[in-house]
Amino acid sequence: MKKPIKRPTKQIYQNYTQEDFEVWKILFNRQFKSLKGIVADEFLFGLKDLAFNSEKIPNFSEINVRLKKHTGWSVKTVPNISPPREFFSYLAKKKFTTTCWLRSMSQIDYLEEPDMFHDIFAHVPLLSNKDYTSFFEEIGQIANEIINDPLRLRMLQRLYWFTIEFGLILSGDTYKIYGAGIISSKGESDNVFSKKSKKLSFDVKKIMNHSFRTDIIQDTYYVIDSFEQLTQSVNEIRKQLKVPRSANS
Repeated sequence: MKKPIKRPTKQIYQNYTQEDFEVWKILFNRQFKSLKGIVADEFLFGLKDLAFNSEKIPNFSEINVRLKKHTGWSVKTVPNISPPREFFSYLAKKKFTTTCWLRSMSQIDYLEEPDMFHDIFAHVPLLSNKDYTSFFEEIGQIANEIINDPLRLRMLQRLYWFTIEFGLILSGDTYKIYGAGIISSKGESDNVFSKKSKKLSFDVKKIMNHSFRTDIIQDTYYVIDSFEQLTQSVNEIRKQLKVPRSANS
């Protein structure tokens, strides 16, 4: 069995190497260029609000100060992918778990597990959007209520997959990307705008019964009208999962 790599549990900024800064710069410039004209405006606003750029690896302390001002959220450093119980528990507390290590230059085109470029560049900018984070927090709270029910948890994970990771948003007479799994993958972003993939209207029940694979380019994506539509879907999510409405719903 392959021995797991020991990863840092907190960001120590001075420990980043010159190679780390080069990797961040290459990835940032490459993805930013590929996303021009096809990524949600709210994502671009988030990049600007959080002062992300190619020259500097984001400092988590600075990110948290800015997010606190916008939505009250923060990032929580973890060494590897969080198990569902931990991940959703933090979401319910307005905390997004993220790694703080970067892939090496030799892994720049392919990495088996998500590093901080995926976590920070692709996910965090939208944490400055109130409707998006309201939905995100609700997902965490609902998950906490069904965490011991594998079937219902799987249904909720499907919803997470087809929104937070691989969601599209209506923009005029077309659509744009907001899902982090597409934002951090040129292959996915190319596929979204090809005739090989299907684009369907957002439908909670349909998504919860739509299985997915993590090891292939997706063949189907769901399009929301707005981030407000996600927050308005919470009662329907609870209804489908047979979870009572919260006091705030």
